[in-house]
Amino acid sequence: MSKTKVSTKKGSADKKPSTFSKITSFFKNERTAFAFGLVILLITFYLFIAFASFFFTGSADQSKVENITLSELAINREDIGNWAGVQGAFLAHLFLNEWIGISAFFILAFLLLFSLKLMKIQQSSLFKWFLLSSLGVLWTSIALSFFFEPFMGDSFLFLGGKLGSVCSRIIRNYVGWSGTFLLVMGVLAIFCIFTVQSATPALRRFFSFIPAIGNKLKAEASAPISAETDTEKEIIPEEEEEEEELIEEEEEENPKEELFDEEEEEVADEEEIYDETLDNSYTEPDDIEKKHAPLLEEDNFTIEVAPDEESYDGSALGKYDPTLDLSKYKYPTNDLLKKHDTTRLVDTEEQKANKLRIIETLENYGIKISRIEATVGPTITLYEIVPAPGVRISKIKNLENDIALSLSALGIRIIAPIPGKGTIGIEVPNKEAQLVSMHSILFSKKFQESNYELPLALGKTITNDIFMVDLCKMPHILVAGATGQGKSVGLNAIITSLLYKKHPSQLKFVLVDPKKVEFNIYSAIERHFLAKLPDAEEAIVTDFTKVVQTLKSLTKEMDNRYDLLKKAKTRTIKEYNTKFIERKLNPAKGHLFMPYIVVIIDEFGDLIMTAGKDVEMPIARIAQLARAVGIHMVIATQRPSTNIITGSIKANFPARMAFRVASMIDSRTILDSPGANQLIGRGDFLFSQGSELTRVQCAFIDTPEVESVTDFIGNQTGYPSAMYLPECESDDDTNTIRQNVLDDKDPLFEEAAHLLVIHQQGSTSLIQRKFSIGYNRAGRIVDQLEAAGIIGPFEGSKARQVLVQDEIQLERILENYR
Repeated sequence: MSKTKVSTKKGSADKKPSTFSKITSFFKNERTAFAFGLVILLITFYLFIAFASFFFTGSADQSKVENITLSELAINREDIGNWAGVQGAFLAHLFLNEWIGISAFFILAFLLLFSLKLMKIQQSSLFKWFLLSSLGVLWTSIALSFFFEPFMGDSFLFLGGKLGSVCSRIIRNYVGWSGTFLLVMGVLAIFCIFTVQSATPALRRFFSFIPAIGNKLKAEASAPISAETDTEKEIIPEEEEEEEELIEEEEEENPKEELFDEEEEEVADEEEIYDETLDNSYTEPDDIEKKHAPLLEEDNFTIEVAPDEESYDGSALGKYDPTLDLSKYKYPTNDLLKKHDTTRLVDTEEQKANKLRIIETLENYGIKISRIEATVGPTITLYEIVPAPGVRISKIKNLENDIALSLSALGIRIIAPIPGKGTIGIEVPNKEAQLVSMHSILFSKKFQESNYELPLALGKTITNDIFMVDLCKMPHILVAGATGQGKSVGLNAIITSLLYKKHPSQLKFVLVDPKKVEFNIYSAIERHFLAKLPDAEEAIVTDFTKVVQTLKSLTKEMDNRYDLLKKAKTRTIKEYNTKFIERKLNPAKGHLFMPYIVVIIDEFGDLIMTAGKDVEMPIARIAQLARAVGIHMVIATQRPSTNIITGSIKANFPARMAFRVASMIDSRTILDSPGANQLIGRGDFLFSQGSELTRVQCAFIDTPEVESVTDFIGNQTGYPSAMYLPECESDDDTNTIRQNVLDDKDPLFEEAAHLLVIHQQGSTSLIQRKFSIGYNRAGRIVDQLEAAGIIGPFEGSKARQVLVQDEIQLERILENYR
């Protein structure tokens, strides 16, 4: 037997590819198939125009195209009214009158599907549509002739064509009018029954797995190879035929697989395995897994045969579309946003005056420049100067206040030098600032054509370019700025950008709003875009205790997603979702389409002061690990101090938006460099990613505009509820210990708290000296202050960190324990 196999291998190896295999491989080329499909599509449109025109011009053209050949008609070129010309008039007359009548449109429908199949736009079964189109042509032609021919009179159009007319008369002569009527309606009823059955993949699989058919397949598979007939091959579904073609191609490429020739007995064995799998897919799954265990170890074997996978036929269902859950969802329209006047006004006189003052100021200090140019932005004008040779850059940098004085302007910022250029930049605010509307940003060509996963349209740069970033690549953003400098508008711009670009099935928000008034406007989109805890009444998180639970729930969601990525053998959410869309992952095994989750936290400083490490630790963990599983964070604070923006937060939030702050220290805290203290406010911010700073004027979106967008989304059909985050175990033990510590507060507890906050030093010895008490009692007070979140944990020989900034914030905390 083994010798026979070897000789078969040599014989098959010497065979040359057949003409049919060459043609098949030619059309399997993606570009060739697309081009061929495009040609068929154009021909289909041409025929459609010719056929449609026939209903309007056929009466006039009929006498000119009857009883004449196409060549004669082309030579004479008489006045043809058909919109597709002489050729179109001839083809329309041929199909609609001489042949099959109006049913010719079934042919066009099949050609359209065939072209889309070749172009990889539609993946329908061509064989099924060929049968449906053929039956539709025959039945429609006969039915139209039978019902309408007696009433057409001298009309130029035969609804069923001459073919339908002849067939109708023949049937009527044999079975009469009533028999013909019953035959036509019976065929229509049978056609409808089978169409409904074939429309549902589950029913198709049900009928294909009827035990009688399975037994028949098994009996035929066990027969000798010579008994194989064409009927046996027809039982194999179209998807399996494509699978066999792929196997045949691999056999030509891999010499080891050439041992199996279609004319040898080994093919019968493989077909027996296939048929037995088909027969026993629901009754004997364990036997199948054992039988196919060697095949599952093959790297190039892509069909899973685990018991729960056998019932999941992903290829038959086509690609998964997550948006079909809300198939009628409409994206927000442009009329929901205000169209502010964005006409760019360039004051040349202002530019000239500023240039002269800059040159004059520099010359007063002995600094000469060789060139100066101006770039006008919406709110800032950038003056680029090229100093004369030998001038030190630091000398110009030190004149920042003098230049601001000469220009009588606030917010002067000197960039020395501009990265990537051999120039020094001086940013000067315009006297009349231009409003950057959200409408002009979201409906710009750059935003509409962007292919970012999570596009954020934030505003315009100094050069009037639209500034966009991809949150997936950030992957988290830290936003800081003093009160009233545009921080809240910036957060609204971030959320609105995503609402205009993503479908509810692709994105979810977790909104944390300690002030309770910033994000309540987004409660209207709860059933579309928000995620919450299962037991939460509202999706917007405002309670401090719920914040900690929500963050812990997000860490659990992150861990669950990593488990799914591990099972799917993928590294990122994008790879995972691509596999799921292509139906390579089985939902029965727990796989599901993962939406991106964007966590936005406002007033982060209040959370840190209230909850301390309970908030900081899960945020740091999410920021470190959650990027790969599609969870991204945007946190905002109006207090960019070191005890709020700690080292762990800064290390994991590389992207930062800095609006105007009060001091250079605050600017260095958020940006690691000065500059944010020199901004002019009203949405003027610096964006930092890495070492590069970009000055941007934030896009303006007002509260009524946000309400219009959320109401537009909220009035549409949504999911039954917001997306539920996984339930997490609460730290009852930790809370119990803290409560026990605080139940027996020392009488000096509040006085000690005020003492440490005033001195900003969490020292046990300080409490001993101030209140003249022993070390043990002072130590207990320190433990109580730590449990209350006023000071940090023990740090060895160093004094404990004081987590509260001032006595006003301390009073808020103490009020909870009184």
